[in-house]
Amino acid sequence: MATKVYEENVIELIDGTEITVGPSKIKYLRGILDSFNKIDKDSTEDEAIEMMVESVRIAMQEFYPSISDSVELIEDNLDIKTVYKVLEYCAGITISSEKEETIESQAKSESSGSSWQDLDLAKLESEVFLIGAWKNYEELELALSMPELISILEVRREFDHNDKKFAAAMQGVDIDKDKSDNAWENMKKRVLYNGKDANDITNLRGAKAKKAGFGIGNGLEYEEVVG
Repeated sequence: MATKVYEENVIELIDGTEITVGPSKIKYLRGILDSFNKIDKDSTEDEAIEMMVESVRIAMQEFYPSISDSVELIEDNLDIKTVYKVLEYCAGITISSEKEETIESQAKSESSGSSWQDLDLAKLESEVFLIGAWKNYEELELALSMPELISILEVRREFDHNDKKFAAAMQGVDIDKDKSDNAWENMKKRVLYNGKDANDITNLRGAKAKKAGFGIGNGLEYEEVVG
């Protein structure tokens, strides 16, 4: 069976309507987590549930807009167990009525995690944005979920690594074998000096000498002195 970037799941509304949901696009995920992370040590259980329902309302803007206009519509159409499912499927937040912990405690535990807060999302998006498939970052966030973003990053980095590996192999260097911090710099020196001693400036000539800043033939200035 072919692998999947992410799984989709079906939830059922109180009236029996079935909706297919999956990881929220980054644009909506921001709102979901911003709302959910407002749950803190001072939140009551009712307040925690209210914030969870608001998070689900934001998720439904993507998957079922007709019930996303208000918290009341969410409460009219989803029972509490379905609210938990939406949080899990769309944002990876796990809340269970089967646990001994109260809903409030579980929500606080989930919101105290640092993975989302510590994530340098702007840097990751900038790396993917270089592909050139989106006209701005808002369009990118509306197009990609986190699993999709991560998958694209993995493939892009693998391609970049393979390009460097090929360039290195042309000079007889195996960058996978040499894992030292200077592997890439050593390879560039090898190309620059044609495999010769990098400490001997006589090996540098022409444009390569100019690039290095010194060398015989270009870059090494001299003045003829008449006695």
